[in-house]
Amino acid sequence: MTSETPAFLATQAASFRHFALHECAEDPLYRAICLAVAEAPELLGLMRHAPGRQRRPNLLLAALHERILSGAAHELAAYYPSVGGTRLPDAGLPELLLDFADRQQARLLHQLRTRSTQTNEIGRCAVLWPALQQIAHLTEREALALLDFGSSGGLNLGVDRYRYDYGQFQLGAPAAPGRPSIRCDWLGDAPPLAADSAWHITQRLGLDLSPVDVHDDEAVRWLAACLWPHDRERALRLDQAVALARAAGHAVRQADDCIAAIEPWLDTLPAGVQPVLFNSWVLAYFPPEELARYQAEVARLVRSRGLAWLSAESPSLRPTALALPPTAPGASPHSLWSLVWRDRTEALAWSHPHGRWVQWLG
Repeated sequence: MTSETPAFLATQAASFRHFALHECAEDPLYRAICLAVAEAPELLGLMRHAPGRQRRPNLLLAALHERILSGAAHELAAYYPSVGGTRLPDAGLPELLLDFADRQQARLLHQLRTRSTQTNEIGRCAVLWPALQQIAHLTEREALALLDFGSSGGLNLGVDRYRYDYGQFQLGAPAAPGRPSIRCDWLGDAPPLAADSAWHITQRLGLDLSPVDVHDDEAVRWLAACLWPHDRERALRLDQAVALARAAGHAVRQADDCIAAIEPWLDTLPAGVQPVLFNSWVLAYFPPEELARYQAEVARLVRSRGLAWLSAESPSLRPTALALPPTAPGASPHSLWSLVWRDRTEALAWSHPHGRWVQWLG
């Protein structure tokens, strides 16, 4: 394993400690792994092989998980519920982690160099569905065209084919065997969703720098590896969503310049269809100059082409004209859902990053 500069190792160690304390505190295994990595220069040095924008703890976590899911024989697998492991994090984990990383180094480096964290979490569709309903109502157009920017495997494109259970009410497609049912806690009263908005998606496209082919078993295994090992509900949803995507054949396109591909997509749409650009937890990976370019181009297309821009990102990445809305008592403000259309810029919802709860504002 490589040796790195003290400054690089210190930066990475701080990143893994922060992730352990603030991002995966609810997952004892990932918390323990992150804390172990933070104390191991051999493991921290692996991060040098990841592209700058992907140099995040969850990329190494996914790379390790992918090797476990691939069937690599090692005692470390006993800690992973995703392969039937029941061993809780203990004092033996750091040594086993080092040994596993050493044995799997070539494959780990390949994943770090070539992969990105693409969970394509369809739990977010529990917020995407009512957001599209709101857009149909505001624009007075039932026919929507959905462009998922940073789409990974394009599983969000099946938003109208999933079932949503909010406890007090249900939305989406009827319950059926093999259809994902997404449970989401609705904070506050039931939403004032407009009954006059019987919307449907007529065109759908995913754009990504490195899209995941849902027909490629190894690529799908990477998507599964990006999920946390203890969350078997999300794993089941992923399996079901992949099966539906394979049958539906949603178009997901690779583009070296995804920003430049937005307007040509608009040119393909028939009259009377409302185009919706959707990005969720994508903008954090943009370098500053590309983020500014994306925001400027989208603003231009909103003004000149009638594009509706739906964004679900960190509050710090909200549209510049949008004031930060208050949150419900006890709710952590993770994802802020915003809509920019014509001269409107408004907050639609707060939600958990994976759609476990939503506080509707729209």
